[in-house]
Amino acid sequence: MPQKARNVTAGLVFSRELAAYDFGPHHPMRPVRLELTADLIEACGLLGEAAPVAAPRAATREELLRAHSAEYLDAVARAAAGTPDFARGLGHSDNPIFPRMDEVSALISGGSIVAVEKVVSGEWDTAFAIAGGLHHAMRGRASGFCILNDAAVAIHAALARGIERVLYVDIDAHHGDGVQQIFYDDPRVLTISIHESGRSLFPGSGFPHEIGAGAGEGYSVNVPLEPFSSDGAFLEALERVVPPLARAFGPELIVTQNGCDAHFEDPLTHLTITLEAHAHAVAMLRSLAHEVSGGKLVALGGGGYSIFRVVPLAWTRAFAILADRPLPDAVPERWRERCRAAGASSPPAAFVDEEPGIDAPGTLEAARGTVRWIETNIFPRHGALIAEGS
Repeated sequence: MPQKARNVTAGLVFSRELAAYDFGPHHPMRPVRLELTADLIEACGLLGEAAPVAAPRAATREELLRAHSAEYLDAVARAAAGTPDFARGLGHSDNPIFPRMDEVSALISGGSIVAVEKVVSGEWDTAFAIAGGLHHAMRGRASGFCILNDAAVAIHAALARGIERVLYVDIDAHHGDGVQQIFYDDPRVLTISIHESGRSLFPGSGFPHEIGAGAGEGYSVNVPLEPFSSDGAFLEALERVVPPLARAFGPELIVTQNGCDAHFEDPLTHLTITLEAHAHAVAMLRSLAHEVSGGKLVALGGGGYSIFRVVPLAWTRAFAILADRPLPDAVPERWRERCRAAGASSPPAAFVDEEPGIDAPGTLEAARGTVRWIETNIFPRHGALIAEGS
């Protein structure tokens, strides 16, 4: 089927309706982080004819059933009506129930599907669905602030549209366990997660020996980092693991989860990367997509709980990179006023951190040891080449 001419370098999938995904005022995942990100992208002049905004749509039950069980979807609907289901993770402090939670969760998943549709059709080169990346939800259980796993739903949507190989790369501080579980035995999807070790952080998984099962053995790759790892360990792990496996796997689509909770200011994690390292990762993955998947890249949001000083800056920088548009020299003052109105006492004035990312003693060596294990045990399964000097 001939593809449409590509006029859009990168588009944003967003609507204010997505802010209804709201666990309450005391929950760390506050929906204002999404609105502030969209506001900052607009304030920086990044949107336009070549960088438009598309509204999400609700995922259908049929689309959700590709990643979730019917029993679980029914439980989510009951929870939205006020009946918790603690056995399925609905009603715990991480995942409080709230009205219309089924509808807005389906809207987030549908937004990630819209991103896939735009890219797979050739209408857009890249799509960024900032409300997506809810990577902890399992096939039959809510987990870690995630009711439905939009990333898995979107990947299944790509497979249903004829894409045969999808590379999923997750740079959130937390292990992408739900996406891994849903595709654990599926060789069409190669999942790579770079995260803080499960020994020190939720969800307690994501160790190197979790490599997949059955036909999917070797298609789950995990790079846990020690607490207080910073830019050096994070970027070396990313650059030594992801490109060789991507080149060997040959994906037709890359889906990235761009959680920014590995930042040193994040209140829930122990990694200490900078905004610069996060931006470098996004740029590397964009370049890799142009090399191995014809530029087809779907970017999702994810974790990030420093809602004024980190999340909007990290994701605005990410969108600027994806859209190949320059950022202003300083954060626009009208956006800073918006932050103050939302409760920020000292909104950021620049898009860079004042402090460098310095790895704690031993963390870089530990990361290198994990990478060597992956090079020895996973690379040969795919014919991936180890970089010279590794």
